[in-house]
Amino acid sequence: MGVWDSILPGGGRRFIKRKDSDAGEAGRALEELRGSLYNDFHTSEGAKRQQQRFCGPIVALTFNFVVAVGIIMANKMVMGTVGFNFPVALSLIHYLFALVLMAVLKALYLLLIAPPSKSTPFSSLFALGAVMSFSTGLANISLKHNSVGFYQMAKIAVTPTIVVAEFILFQKKVSLLKVIMLVVVSFGVAVATVTDLEFNFFGACVALAWIIPSAVNKILWSNLQQSGNWTALALMWKTTPITIFFFIALMPLLDPPGLLSFNWDFKNSSAIIISALFGFLLQWSGALALGATSALAHVVLGQFKTIIIMLSGYLVFNSDPGFTSLCGAVIALAGMSVYTYLGMKDSATVSRRNSLNSRQNSHLPKSKIITDGEKETRTVDSV
Repeated sequence: MGVWDSILPGGGRRFIKRKDSDAGEAGRALEELRGSLYNDFHTSEGAKRQQQRFCGPIVALTFNFVVAVGIIMANKMVMGTVGFNFPVALSLIHYLFALVLMAVLKALYLLLIAPPSKSTPFSSLFALGAVMSFSTGLANISLKHNSVGFYQMAKIAVTPTIVVAEFILFQKKVSLLKVIMLVVVSFGVAVATVTDLEFNFFGACVALAWIIPSAVNKILWSNLQQSGNWTALALMWKTTPITIFFFIALMPLLDPPGLLSFNWDFKNSSAIIISALFGFLLQWSGALALGATSALAHVVLGQFKTIIIMLSGYLVFNSDPGFTSLCGAVIALAGMSVYTYLGMKDSATVSRRNSLNSRQNSHLPKSKIITDGEKETRTVDSV
């Protein structure tokens, strides 16, 4: 130390101590950064924050809308050009493909972590997987056996079913103005799309049986993501095996025979794989939309997709839906616009209330407590 004493006035011991202190501060900063990154990518709370940050309501709804249009084209190719007339088997292929993709993401550590198993009972996950299989399978069978008009009427009936179910299950109320707009939207969609109501007893039974699983499916997806720390992919990873199990049980009962004798050549298999890819994206985007918005908002989005597809056919492909259908489409779009405005207004009110509460909590006095040699900050309730 004599050399340091001669070079540095005041002594080298203080200089080395200051350097050690700087190194300690840098180490602590690096440790905090590493802990922050770990929380963002390897904990359920951090994963949920990342999903909310990069996939808000507008992004999720837009993603779901684009994919829904794509899967309509893909399924038309599979059902029409390819002639794969096995709706439950097609849904099973979609979910098997999704499970394989998520397994790859999990192996690459890209599948965001799920909450602890104790946070959500297995009965809730089992119920979600079961109703998802019935909702998807019955929807495809209804579309196959019913006319477009009857199928659309069944879809419209999902809206009041969700309102009633959410009130019964969660005591969730909808404002009178929103109810009026939902009625306007449903009326407009009915006028725009219900052009034929051909009755088929088996198809009608399937359509009626589909309404409740479809509504409960949307409610559970939205509630589990918003009440817990589930991300869309994590919840899909947990429920997809259950859904596949039910599809395997339903396939012999609801699909016609001849699946194994289907011509599985390269062209047909490629079309089915493309449909399966869109099926995975549709399931993921739908889960994101339900987590970012609500079951009712997702139903309104589905009706919006129906209207946009009809108007696109009129404007781009010169189809003639008729003056009455066009008037219904305009009424539906107007109701959707007002409903969306009311939803955004409510969301802004909730955000302001949460921000105010967080600011109030941040102003609470804090006390320093020494625990195991490290400083720990705890909030003290003010009197």
